[in-house]
Amino acid sequence: MAVRRIVPDFQSPDPAASRAFYTDVLGLEVVMDLDWVMTFAAPDTPEAQITVMSKDATAPVQPDASIEVDDVDAAYAAARRLGYEILHPITDEPWGVRRFFVREPSGKVLNILTH
Repeated sequence: MAVRRIVPDFQSPDPAASRAFYTDVLGLEVVMDLDWVMTFAAPDTPEAQITVMSKDATAPVQPDASIEVDDVDAAYAAARRLGYEILHPITDEPWGVRRFFVREPSGKVLNILTH
C-alpha cells in the first residue's frame, strides 16, 4: 500500500471564510468546495493541500488529518486486525471517496481514503 498525500484538516464554523486567506495570502486554489468542507491546493504542487471543514457530513467525529492511500481496504483490514479504534466504518461517500476513520496511538482521528 502506498500513501499518495497527507492533508491537515482544520475545523472552522465557516469554511468559506478561509477562502480569502488561503487564496490571497498563500496563493492556493480551491480544489473542492462542498459548503461544509473546502480543500485548498498549491497550483504547482497539487498534493500540498489544506482542508477546512465545519462538521463532517457523514461521520460522527471530525478528523485531524486525511491520508489518501492507494488501497483503503488493505489499510482498513490492517487497522481492524491490529485492534485500532474505528470511528467511522469503511464507507463509499457520495462525493467520490471510499474512506474510514481510525484513532491513531496519540489520539488523533485520521480519515483514511482513496478516490
